[in-house]
Amino acid sequence: MTAFFEWLEKYLLPPMTKLSEQRHLRAIRDGIISTIPMIIVGSFFMIIAFPPVPSWAAAVKPYVGKILLPYRLTMGIMALYAAFGIGYSLAKSYKLNELSGGSLAVVAFLLTNLPVAVSKPDLGYVLPLANLGGSGMFVAIIMSIFAVEVLRFAKEKNLTIKMPEGVPECVSSSFAALIPAAIIITTVFLVRVVANFDIQQFIMNLFKPLVYAGNTLGGVLVPTILITLLWSCGIHGDSIVGTVARPIWLTLLDANTKAYASGAAVLPNIAPEPFFQWFIWIGGSGATIGLVILMVFSKSKYLKDIGRASLLPGICNINEPVIFGAPIMLNPLFMIPFILGPVVECLIAYGAMYFNIVARPCILAPWTLPAPIGAYIATGGDWKAIVLVCINFAIATIIYYPFFKAYEKNLLKDEEKNMQAETVSVSK
Repeated sequence: MTAFFEWLEKYLLPPMTKLSEQRHLRAIRDGIISTIPMIIVGSFFMIIAFPPVPSWAAAVKPYVGKILLPYRLTMGIMALYAAFGIGYSLAKSYKLNELSGGSLAVVAFLLTNLPVAVSKPDLGYVLPLANLGGSGMFVAIIMSIFAVEVLRFAKEKNLTIKMPEGVPECVSSSFAALIPAAIIITTVFLVRVVANFDIQQFIMNLFKPLVYAGNTLGGVLVPTILITLLWSCGIHGDSIVGTVARPIWLTLLDANTKAYASGAAVLPNIAPEPFFQWFIWIGGSGATIGLVILMVFSKSKYLKDIGRASLLPGICNINEPVIFGAPIMLNPLFMIPFILGPVVECLIAYGAMYFNIVARPCILAPWTLPAPIGAYIATGGDWKAIVLVCINFAIATIIYYPFFKAYEKNLLKDEEKNMQAETVSVSK
């Protein structure tokens, strides 16, 4: 096991750590994370429009269109918000004007969507929202990077309009972005309008294999194993793997949400992010809440203290106290159930949703909710989701149990030796 940890530290950790700190990936992560408050709030309006109680559903049915407006203007156009966040973050990393970076990213992204003329004269042209949600996330990412890189190139080559000293900074920054804006807008216009090249469709087709793979059994097992492996070495696995995987998860979630809003009986995707949050990471990465409860009733004073301190955070899916306190990190004994438990949970949860025993996730609930409540909300009010969470919790706890007892036994021996040493010291 020591050799295995050395192998991880030598071959896995350096590239994964370097990947997490890569400038563009960090900007993508920060930009997408900035949209989460709007996605969560918008998701709750989906619950209001389609409540799990039939009598309530019948009562709100005439108002569904109006109730869904906040959803359509938050989660429904999350790629638009992400474009600004990514552009802002990337520009900041280059020490460029953040607002210019965010604004140019939005412009570049919007120009890939052609307005459509409608029959009502008073409306003129409308912008279809379909490509502004999760399905347009990859386009938003690429166009945001393109816009900020043009801004950076223009600054490095002095292709900017410089204002005299004394001009307010906000004004000079706006004029400094004038030439980059002209380059970006003209380039996208020539490609999308003049050449009639559908940038949206082209990029989405490129990423279709990734989205498809992310929804397979292998697509859920690989990130699960990577996240737990990294956490076992003391690296924040969710942050690193999520940087790459979150655009895929949001694309899957967007398709499910749209299908749910249209009244589909079966949603198309199994593995958006709530699948991991509520059915795999019960109590946090590694499904550690079962281990925490075992610790609360431990005969070892140390484990009991750690368990009590970790219980409330664990219920809210915050498990750093137990990961670093037990510790699970760099602990060969706990590393095995820390990885094995989530893998087994993956197999069970994926099977339950593949065979449509449990509803598939379509709502992004706040991640600090207790798992049964979060799972119930995420699946649009399916009570069987609560049962699945309880089953996975029980299985993870059973997997942890023998390793916990072995660890407890060793600690009890050490505690007994320390007590004897203290007794001898006092008697002297």
